[in-house]
Amino acid sequence: MSTAQAVEAVIRIESARIIAGVTRIVRDVGIAEELAQDALVAALEQWPVSGIPDRPGAWLTATAKHRVIDLVRRKETYARKLAEVGRTLEDVPPPDEPADPDDIDDDLLRLVFTACHPVLATDARIALTLRLVGGLTTQEIARAYLSNEPAVAQRIVRAKRTLAKAAVPFEVPYGADREQRLADVLEVIYLVFNEGYSATAGDDLVRPALCEDALRLARVLAALMPREPEVHGLCALLEFQASRTATRTGPDGEPVLLADQNRSRWNRLLIRRGVEALHRAGSGPYSLQAAIAGCHAAALTYEDTDWTAIAALYGRLVVLVPSPVIELNRAVAVSMAEGPGAALPLVDALAGEPALRAYHLLPSVRGDLLERLGRGREARAEFERAASLTRNARERDLLLRRAAAL
Repeated sequence: MSTAQAVEAVIRIESARIIAGVTRIVRDVGIAEELAQDALVAALEQWPVSGIPDRPGAWLTATAKHRVIDLVRRKETYARKLAEVGRTLEDVPPPDEPADPDDIDDDLLRLVFTACHPVLATDARIALTLRLVGGLTTQEIARAYLSNEPAVAQRIVRAKRTLAKAAVPFEVPYGADREQRLADVLEVIYLVFNEGYSATAGDDLVRPALCEDALRLARVLAALMPREPEVHGLCALLEFQASRTATRTGPDGEPVLLADQNRSRWNRLLIRRGVEALHRAGSGPYSLQAAIAGCHAAALTYEDTDWTAIAALYGRLVVLVPSPVIELNRAVAVSMAEGPGAALPLVDALAGEPALRAYHLLPSVRGDLLERLGRGREARAEFERAASLTRNARERDLLLRRAAAL
């Protein structure tokens, strides 16, 4: 790995923490993101020459603090804010937090709950948190939500302005307010993990740092809210999925399909944690997805997978969360349980879904079914179409190889 690549990797890992730390100081996520970006730019300029510091996070935080001081000194309108945060900027320890048993000293989690404040619309809460905590670009968020990039960008800008105007506190809420924001917080963590597990764009299929942050946040949230079944359902799902991360790519970063993964390398500790969390889960959407992931984890070989149970679980899931993507996943399970001929009509029925028009997995799945049915020419066209739609270089290479093989 080159110095430039190492710098970019460190920045990806530290970005959300820097934004969270600066937000604690300035109490404005928009300003915090700008100042954190200034610090990250400084790192990109200096580290390739001076080397990466022993404590890169501390370096970035200190640089961002200096940016705060410079900004406040330049603008008289921030004089009041300087007086309020002066003690923190001088590295004097802040006052102790209230000794509440539900309190949790985690700036990242505070940042998630702040961005998920009910003053924002649901789509704005999730987009903003993905941007701030996950470090996702507007393009990646648009892809995750099957939306368009300009709309997502405007949503994020408006969300930051709304939070600033409403002077939303930087905190983990309590009581009913926490319950109100939980669904959005869970979805944010889920989408951040998904982006790490299967990157929508770039040269890497997997972005482990995003997976690790999402899994850590899910575990923290489970400790914070032990009586919430869906929190444990999300935890179980992420534990199961994370157990397979190391086997999803080959030595050169190429994708390895589930059928070809070396299951002896699946992380048994994470699977065990997933099983324990699943026992505390309920029957909501994340719990059902965790049960599906648990079926894969329980199969010693690909051939042992209980596809009938998985198809039934997807059937229950799509009732709770009507979604063409879930319908597509159910079709895959049906193809394994009943054969490709039973699944192809289900996939064809999704062809007119507007949300799937640019979704590369629809032609990819259809190509797989056609290949298994011996319709090679049609399958090749579907794989080529899927390759033209994906923005991930690794997935594109895999799809083009499958097309070339036909």
